[in-house]
Amino acid sequence: MSGCCRFPNSLSTVTDTLTPIARSERMSKVKSKHTKPELLVRRLVHKNGYRFRLHPAGLPGKPDLVFKRIRKIVFVHGCFWHRHSKAGCPFARMPKSKTDFWMPKLEANRLRDRRNVRALRSVGWKVLVVWECELRHIEQLENKLRRFLES
Repeated sequence: MSGCCRFPNSLSTVTDTLTPIARSERMSKVKSKHTKPELLVRRLVHKNGYRFRLHPAGLPGKPDLVFKRIRKIVFVHGCFWHRHSKAGCPFARMPKSKTDFWMPKLEANRLRDRRNVRALRSVGWKVLVVWECELRHIEQLENKLRRFLES
């Protein structure tokens, strides 16, 4: 038996479970700054005595945390929006509906992130990307941040 009526062969044929108005409302609540993961990373860094600037417009990608004196930058990326490629990341799954929309959009986000990091490094910044899924292991994340900032 090839295929099942409940699971179509093409994921792009799956319809959205929300109305366009409900989907728009839900998406409007997605924040780009001051997210819970970002706030957690900021607390960890601040607790360790570091001070930083937030989202300066003059730098590529408007980094989440900028340590100007030591020329270091931290981005806090959501695994879904920024396409975390680590195998087994539970947050980086592809939506089942409208894949013809989501695939190019999310890939463009990933490529833009890569360009921004390259641009920052080319002018002397050291860059660390913290992924949303890393927040599940706070002690490891805190050590990672400390090593990055002290090196």
